[in-house]
Amino acid sequence: MYNPAHFREVRPEVLRAAMAKHPLATLVTLGADGLSTSHIPLLHYADGGVHGTLRGHMARSNPQWSTHQSHVSALAVFRGPQHYISPSWYPSKQEHGKVVPTWNYVMVEAQGPLRVIEDPAWILENVRALTAAQEQGLAVQWSVEQAPADFVADMLGAIIGVEIVVERLEGKWKMSQNRSVQDRAGVLDALAKLGSEEAVEVAKLVRERLP
Repeated sequence: MYNPAHFREVRPEVLRAAMAKHPLATLVTLGADGLSTSHIPLLHYADGGVHGTLRGHMARSNPQWSTHQSHVSALAVFRGPQHYISPSWYPSKQEHGKVVPTWNYVMVEAQGPLRVIEDPAWILENVRALTAAQEQGLAVQWSVEQAPADFVADMLGAIIGVEIVVERLEGKWKMSQNRSVQDRAGVLDALAKLGSEEAVEVAKLVRERLP
């Protein structure tokens, strides 16, 4: 992705935290008929490659797993907080008017070879891990063991495991770093007034990256 230096995030712990908080990834692969995409949750593990491994599953009826070209890297895109930024929020608009709308956002991209896994034990462990990660913090937590064993077996037969050994991991935190301190303060004030969950989260990230 286009990623100017002032937006680039390279700290592994920050990238891992973003993927864990926003696990629903867009998985992009190349097949004989062109690009294919699926939107599936992926869990990051520290083992496997230079940048760890992503593991997940998709429907067995989804042709993407069987048609992808294994010699071409797969791309997993994780999107974090995002928000529209109005030029009206910049104090510099009153000074010279040379301002334009933009968007603040967080993106993490992971690339590497995609491996398909049909081992039922591996797939079950992936489902358990994914479920546990999302159920934590809920007042009433569900686990795979609460479902009938024969039902679980049928469901596992309907999915296929996928794994990406991550060879390239890149983050982009576009949070008004290219604006003056005054303009960033204007963005913070406007987002605070909006008060939505997304606005508050983006404001937090803008504030963290103030000089």
